[in-house]
Amino acid sequence: MLNFRPGTPDDLADVLRLFDDNIEWLVARGRSAQWGSEPFSTNPQRTEFVADILTRGEFTVAEVESKVVGASVLTDHPMPYVPPVDEPERYLKLLIASPAHRGEGIGHQLIQRARARTIEEGIGLMRVDCWSGGDKRLVAYYVSQGFTPTDEIEVRQGTSVQVFEWRP
Repeated sequence: MLNFRPGTPDDLADVLRLFDDNIEWLVARGRSAQWGSEPFSTNPQRTEFVADILTRGEFTVAEVESKVVGASVLTDHPMPYVPPVDEPERYLKLLIASPAHRGEGIGHQLIQRARARTIEEGIGLMRVDCWSGGDKRLVAYYVSQGFTPTDEIEVRQGTSVQVFEWRP
């Protein structure tokens, strides 16, 4: 059974493991362009990046039998490379799930929780972004979750992200 709880700084190692597991999964399928092929947990810059995100918003952990299988962070501002909007928003800065639990709806349920929180706070806009390269499966995932594509932004040469919005 999937359970949700507020995340804490003590969950950093488990979230890094989710990144590492996803990198391994992507590399095994020839899709290393998204996050590269090296584990996040062994890269101090990436570890610091993840640790920072976990402290910058509403951090939620998804667990199965006390094992972390997903995480999300909902904030009130976008990533630095995303243009701001002229209205209050919630931004889903992190959404990650265990590849061992693909197809179980963990990401969907974390998105639903973020949507419910956005509505509860009386906010009329939730945004998220994702890597827009490769086979576009990640872009298709967010569209399948009811998000509308807006801006595509080049974050570094050869790497772009797709920004999406959702309105209640």
